[in-house]
Amino acid sequence: MGRETQARTGDSLPEGLGRAIRETSRAIAALLDGATDMTAPVPGLEWTVGETAAHLALANALMADVASGQERSYGDGTPQSLAAANARSLVEFSERTAEPLAAMIVEQADAFLDAVDRAVADGTAGRTLMTPLGPMDHGILASYLLTHMLGHGYDLARALRRPHMIDEMRVALCLPFLKTAMPRVAAASASTLTARYTLRVRGGAPFGVTFSNGTVEVLPEPPERSDCTILTQPVAFLLLALGRLGPLQAMARGGVLAWGRKPWLAPRFPTLFDAP
Repeated sequence: MGRETQARTGDSLPEGLGRAIRETSRAIAALLDGATDMTAPVPGLEWTVGETAAHLALANALMADVASGQERSYGDGTPQSLAAANARSLVEFSERTAEPLAAMIVEQADAFLDAVDRAVADGTAGRTLMTPLGPMDHGILASYLLTHMLGHGYDLARALRRPHMIDEMRVALCLPFLKTAMPRVAAASASTLTARYTLRVRGGAPFGVTFSNGTVEVLPEPPERSDCTILTQPVAFLLLALGRLGPLQAMARGGVLAWGRKPWLAPRFPTLFDAP
């Protein structure tokens, strides 16, 4: 991607988001460059390294198409339907070799950013896009793309025993998507809960998440009379949100602290969502 396009992308997305997408796609490609066995299992997933890389390549392509205004059917927005769509796509797409998959992951991330730039140039950047997790604008979709790459980049790093690429800056850029997605991926267990949470990701502004009568609402500020305040380290927060880390495990590592009128609600919070 040329210098001019990079500059435009910096202006059309929240600060640092375009750069984070580019750098994360290249970090994943670098992981795959060192992969010697694409049939190796990925811890915590039913996929191999090759299948995980193929899924990332396909997902980046889907996101690029959506960002360009194309309508792409991919499940009905529920985690179960997304899992089924993922399985079908891997059957239809047979590539499992490291080099072409690494190239496709980078190329489609760049294609996504090019599509965002075109939308800004033609005045359609504010339009509503239909994504696998419901309607979003280009900024939230970009946050979604970054979150998805970081989750599976983490999976690949664990499988290949290499350092992952999740850090505080990238987690902050994932928050807009995660806040948007929370009400859409609420688990069945959330329907019976009435509670008010304050979430604080270290280094960022606190926000609220409330549960009442089967409705989940994300608030820009902490709720009045919060029942439980949860303070997390950024990396722990993203891994919890994506189902890569259990709440008790995170608390044992010191990545999570909780207090308030009902601090015992803290371990339950991650279980109230079905990670897509």
